[in-house]
Amino acid sequence: MKKGIYAGIVIAILVLGACEKNGSDKAGSDTRKSAEETYEKAEVIEIPETVKTGAEKPETEETETEIPETEKTEPEVTDLSLFRFVDVFGEEYETTIKENVPKHDYKNECFAREGDVLKYEDEHYSSRLGIDVSRHQGQIDWERVREQGVEFAFLRIGYRGYGEEGKIRLDERFYENLEGAQGAGIDVGVYFFSQAVNEEEALEEAGFVLDALNGCELQLPVVYDPESILDDVARTDDVSGEQFTKNTVVFCDTIKENGYEPMIYSNMLWEAFKFDLGRLTDIPVWYADYEAFPQTPYHFVFWQYTNEGHMEGIEGEMDYDIQLVRKTSGME
Repeated sequence: MKKGIYAGIVIAILVLGACEKNGSDKAGSDTRKSAEETYEKAEVIEIPETVKTGAEKPETEETETEIPETEKTEPEVTDLSLFRFVDVFGEEYETTIKENVPKHDYKNECFAREGDVLKYEDEHYSSRLGIDVSRHQGQIDWERVREQGVEFAFLRIGYRGYGEEGKIRLDERFYENLEGAQGAGIDVGVYFFSQAVNEEEALEEAGFVLDALNGCELQLPVVYDPESILDDVARTDDVSGEQFTKNTVVFCDTIKENGYEPMIYSNMLWEAFKFDLGRLTDIPVWYADYEAFPQTPYHFVFWQYTNEGHMEGIEGEMDYDIQLVRKTSGME
């Protein structure tokens, strides 16, 4: 694709009963402080033939009354696998750490911020700066973006509306952004905002992405981005975590079978309560979290660390990301 994990006021505008609720922009309803858009006219965009590709409680006073042996109990044992995190609103959650899922070994003290820019450096990893954008960022001066140190970008290739009809649409600026970013020497990956309710729809979404790419070269993965819509009724409201996991597997397997590397966009809420991470361990993760440090214990490759960034060449706010890159030496 600065608090939370990934929503705001969603305004529902009814346009002659023929408009479709639109897919959220990156960071989505779980992570954004406001949803990007609600209803949108279902304009069909043709793919150009030439481009189709708390403080502790005080101790109580001791008494001299001895507790009878029959009433003595063992002290409560703290479950060391319990894990706490907060969402974008500061609400705290508790979950258990999944032992069968690979963990990351990044060190909080090795993340360094300077304004909107985040870097990472230790004996095992370095980092690259990136952004993620869609049509909401308007026309982008990609040469100016590259001059400010951006090395990679994830572009929204399309989305499925979260209304009942669930139409799939191409992001109106995808081809423009693809040409501009790659022309400026920036590595590119793409993401699709999913609202699939079953495996058949997930397969349809993967097919749409492959048709739109039509074999064009990418330097980074194709990302599956399923998200919850928090402030409106959505077609995915009753989809279970098990079904979301099945959808993810179908999408990612199809992308991989067609020569592209798949990846999953996720946040701590999804990792704790939605995804069956044990079934997704072979798929890299693009993690979204707007706390000072990543809250997840699980391994990730990219971190979307703010949705309130600013940069010359892009109007308004946008998302910043970093890629954690393994060094070629010093690794086991």
